[in-house]
Amino acid sequence: MEPLDEPRVLSGRYEITHLIARGGMAQIYRAHDRQLDRIVALKVLFPELSTDRSFVERFRREAQAAANLSHPNIVQVYDWGEDEGNYFIVMELVEGQSLSEIIRDHGPLKAIPAARIAADIAAGLAYAHRSGVVHRDVKPGNVIVTADGEVKVTDFGIARAMNTDEDLTQTGLVMGTATYFSPEQAEGRTVDGRSDLYALGVVAFEMVAGRPPFVAESPIAVASKHVREVPPLPRDFVANVPPDYEAVVMKSLSKFPEQRYQTADEMRADFLRFVDGQPVLAQEVATTMAAAVAATTTVAAVGPSTTAVPAYAGPKSEYRRERSPRAWIAAIAALVLLLAVIGFFLAKSFGGGSGTLSMPNVVGISITQARIELSNAGLEVARTTQKASKKPVGTVLSSNPASGLKVQKGQKVTLEISKGGAGQIVEVPNVVNQDLSSAETMLQQVGLTYVISYSTQTTSLSGANSTGNSIAQGKVLSQDPPAKSKVTTGTQVTLTVPQPTQTATVPGVVGQTASGASGAITGANLIVGTQGSKCSNSQPKGIVLSSSPAEGTEVATGTAVNFVVSTGSCSVVIQNVVGLTQSAATITLQGQGLVVQSAVATSGCMPTTTTTSSTKPTTPTTMPTGEAKGSVASQTPVGGTASHAGVVVTIYVCP
Repeated sequence: MEPLDEPRVLSGRYEITHLIARGGMAQIYRAHDRQLDRIVALKVLFPELSTDRSFVERFRREAQAAANLSHPNIVQVYDWGEDEGNYFIVMELVEGQSLSEIIRDHGPLKAIPAARIAADIAAGLAYAHRSGVVHRDVKPGNVIVTADGEVKVTDFGIARAMNTDEDLTQTGLVMGTATYFSPEQAEGRTVDGRSDLYALGVVAFEMVAGRPPFVAESPIAVASKHVREVPPLPRDFVANVPPDYEAVVMKSLSKFPEQRYQTADEMRADFLRFVDGQPVLAQEVATTMAAAVAATTTVAAVGPSTTAVPAYAGPKSEYRRERSPRAWIAAIAALVLLLAVIGFFLAKSFGGGSGTLSMPNVVGISITQARIELSNAGLEVARTTQKASKKPVGTVLSSNPASGLKVQKGQKVTLEISKGGAGQIVEVPNVVNQDLSSAETMLQQVGLTYVISYSTQTTSLSGANSTGNSIAQGKVLSQDPPAKSKVTTGTQVTLTVPQPTQTATVPGVVGQTASGASGAITGANLIVGTQGSKCSNSQPKGIVLSSSPAEGTEVATGTAVNFVVSTGSCSVVIQNVVGLTQSAATITLQGQGLVVQSAVATSGCMPTTTTTSSTKPTTPTTMPTGEAKGSVASQTPVGGTASHAGVVVTIYVCP
């Protein structure tokens, strides 16, 4: 953090004191909010970008997207505005290190702390997704970890609402950081919350491996790898990464969104199961694992900056080897393949037995462990099939070739794995009054699935599972089949939860700029209504004085919220206080919003009489004129002068 040589003030309110960091679009400063007397972080758009409407719109969108996201794992946005062409966002100041700095300074993390961090990131993303916001740039640089271990996601700069097709990128360009692109994002297709989960999978990979799964010489090349290549295992770079941690990561890195976790809550639950020492529920990802590359090419890691890169224009989401458009590359590839084939047959012809081995026994272990063992043996999983079984989901039931048979290194193996649901009898757990995440975990642990049914009731439904108590939004009201019922694995349990609220809370906009208030209102699913104006002696020009409906009011979504903005100090006609006592004059003028200072009057006061020791006071020959002692003899400016609040009025008091 670098102190500024000359602190400056934006909007007459935010005093910038230190430079914290420099990003791809803006600089982050430490600032003092003079109005609320608190330290904040100020994100100021680079001046050269302030003239670009698309960048300014992205900046506005960041504030709007994040202003209504109040969650312990998300950096809070307070305000946004503009000051003489400088666009800025006011945020919660979080003291800590970015996750990218932690990985860079300390190397790969152990799996348990990495899983805890990933679970907290997932919690923040889950809240954003439920609020209809996709982050689209999840990466270690956008995650801050405090000294107390708090994890906060920041920088919703290219976030987009799930229910809109609005896109600020140019045709053929996608915004984000190529190292953490999901395949659909790299191809320029529509993304949803599952794209964020892919990016979180890359982050989780990097935390334990010390590097992301895909690196190349350019962002375009990295984007191509996300689309076409199967990721390696973290243990390929750091030994002893637990298989269950790898299973969660590899599930999230599926090329197809429907094969990943479907919600951030699901992914978080699996990370927490791993932390608690419980089996994870990550199932087999239906993709073909790539064969080991014979020769390793050293490449430079792609920089972590958010950027725009051309949407990958090649074949979409395939796993065939990419055919280069350049003939010489194709020729080299063909030559390498020819040499490999010749080498294989020569080795076989001369009886070289070094490529022959016994098929390992992988039956009864998880598919993730099986892949690792077969890869270590030089074999490749070519295909998997699923079969109903009483074995836990993801357990290998059989292999082809069978264990013990002679196989050649590099040979392809087919595995049959359990998908559960083979009629095993289990007892339905009681999930009433649990939140959905806990209910899901309890059901999945015994091999059950669930669907959600909505109810407009706000208390538990009657029946065997009812408690009759009022419960919070998102809690399970009832379940069918009821608790302790005997059912087969794979049975679907209907969970009834309260209908999601269709109301919104009017945000607090008093004290914000007009633009910041507009962003907060629209971010709360409300409409910006009329904007009035009024002079104020307490708030500077451009600051919101009041809103209607008032802050905290529950209203229907889409309701218009009106607000009044200060036009600056109110004009006043200075009152005449000559003849009043000093205290009365001071109270009168201060009541008009004026500043009062006093001085000793040198004229205009009642003359004093002289006495001697031997005579009575001399009677003046004329009546005395002027003000008595302690009264105001004159004032500057004089009474009746038109002015404005804050002006200094000097009163001259008779001694």
